[in-house]
Amino acid sequence: MTRTALPYSAPDLSTLSRLLERALDDHLVTHGRLPGHVEMMNLLARGAGHRNLQALQAATPTAAAAPPAAVLPDAWFDAPAIAEPVAGPSTPALTAHAKKALEHFDSAGRLERWPLKLSIQRLALWVLWTRFDARQVYSEPEVNAILKGWHLYGDHATLRRELINHRLMTRRNDCSEYRKLALEPDDEVRALLQALRAGTRRPVPRRSQRPPRELPPAARPAPAARPA
Repeated sequence: MTRTALPYSAPDLSTLSRLLERALDDHLVTHGRLPGHVEMMNLLARGAGHRNLQALQAATPTAAAAPPAAVLPDAWFDAPAIAEPVAGPSTPALTAHAKKALEHFDSAGRLERWPLKLSIQRLALWVLWTRFDARQVYSEPEVNAILKGWHLYGDHATLRRELINHRLMTRRNDCSEYRKLALEPDDEVRALLQALRAGTRRPVPRRSQRPPRELPPAARPAPAARPA
């Protein structure tokens, strides 16, 4: 199949790179996967100041009058051109439940304890849902290994079962295969995921590796006198 070369230029490389970073990050959180080929072309077209790939093709002069390649509409990227590096829908505000759920995760994004309230449990499970790939089929040991890596209190079996009960994952009757369901998080979940992702970008503080400071001789306590 013959392909027509499409010239491409962006007004600012730094703005384009920030747009790509945020859009890929948001797309992965929202859709559970990275953008496809057409979605990426739409995103690059937006980074060049166009509405989508079709608008970029229409604005590019061609030597021969050839019909543009068919471009599938994409609700995520098919949006008006933007001047600032903002990708996807605006992030909703954190609800009280989302703020509470956020307190159950450490700075590395690991679940520290199982929430008592069902509403907080639901949000915590959505976070764990993002740790799986919707394109992959998992065995039960593989699911266990991932959950063990993303919680700290040693109850991966409950987490695995609740992911199924909340219909975030599905499995065969004999538990031989597990799959992540491709779902759309609601605004409350999206706000939590955005806040958690922003928080986990900060490095986990490490203890100092320096040896303890030696006290000067005058400041050292006098040795206790031995009994006679």
